Amino acid sequence: MCDVRTRKQPVVTTAPRIDIDLPAFWNDPYPVLAELRRDAPIAFIPQLGSTIFCRRDDIFISEKQIDIFSSHQPLGLMNKLMGHNMMRKDGDAHMSERATIFPAVSPKTVKSHWSMQFQAHADRIIDSLEPGRPIDFCKKFALPFSAECLKSITGLTSMRFEDMDAWSQAMIDGIANYAGVPEIEARCHAATAGIDAAIDDMVPVLSKQPDQSLLGVMLKAGMPMESIRANIKLAISGGQNEPRDAISGTVWALLTHPDQLAEVLAGQYPWMQVFEEYARWISPIGMSPRRIAKPWTIRDIDFETEDRIFFMFGSANRDEQYFERPDAFDLSRDASKSIAFGAGPHFCAGAWASRSMVADVGLPTIFRRLRNLRLVEGEAVRIGGWAFRGLLNLPVVWDATDR
Repeated sequence: MCDVRTRKQPVVTTAPRIDIDLPAFWNDPYPVLAELRRDAPIAFIPQLGSTIFCRRDDIFISEKQIDIFSSHQPLGLMNKLMGHNMMRKDGDAHMSERATIFPAVSPKTVKSHWSMQFQAHADRIIDSLEPGRPIDFCKKFALPFSAECLKSITGLTSMRFEDMDAWSQAMIDGIANYAGVPEIEARCHAATAGIDAAIDDMVPVLSKQPDQSLLGVMLKAGMPMESIRANIKLAISGGQNEPRDAISGTVWALLTHPDQLAEVLAGQYPWMQVFEEYARWISPIGMSPRRIAKPWTIRDIDFETEDRIFFMFGSANRDEQYFERPDAFDLSRDASKSIAFGAGPHFCAGAWASRSMVADVGLPTIFRRLRNLRLVEGEAVRIGGWAFRGLLNLPVVWDATDR
């Protein structure tokens, strides 16, 4: 997750300095990342204020070396704005909090408990949509479905799904606020205050009757309230946009690759394979930051303590050494080397829930129930982002809604 400091960081690394056009990079980062993988796989990018790692092997290996590439970033905006969560901790401190939340998001819990709630949310939202009338699928299904599922998982069932999405986006913007824009920081503070109020609403309820939600299991385990608040905000900041963007993006990918969609509907490829290939092709979370904890050298490039690193997952997942024709959406490929959910001790704790939401429930329900789902002719689909990448709109229409 993008987490930067407002003060400018001195350039210490000996990595080659490469300038980029930041707006163009936001629109489509892949051409630049391909050039960097070929010519400068580790490069300092002044416009990002960080050294980026672009090849899969470098990222896969380095992410496991937590004594060098540390997630603990005490000066980072995430700590400042959201509190010190488990994502910004290493070693025993990280593993202890991860173990505490595991009962809420384990594969067993997801299968036996959350998947049924996910299905109920999906069916209810689809029932509310009118066939034959064009809609923006991002706003009308992917956004509320992801938010309603996240309300259930976090335990914050008293809040509105609109607030879940807005507050998630405000925190994402806040921790990526490079220039220290006051309005962006203010929106982030308003979002975290809203989340704190939602937590306060549910604490008395879940303290008396703990459930399997994140808030329920953390309260039952006696986790300090400061850490509970920080970890709930972490879950919201990352847990809303990734499945939201993966659902709408995968629907778009299939509708623009009708031959592959036909193969999926014929049972040639499972929905999980569809999701994994999309997450490789367009990684909803394309970057994860690290802090250099001690002097280190890799590929003859020297780093000093406090240098900032961005692991570019979106680049690793298009590494030509692992993926033939990496820029193509291809369900026949082996996507098992993808690191869309990270690697090592910081592998995404919500991966099982996300996979269930998208592959077990969201996608099969959409294509089973929305008859002749198709793109609206003449309306462009827009996509953007590099740290977080996803569709900005998805105009679709369908003929009838099956039960």
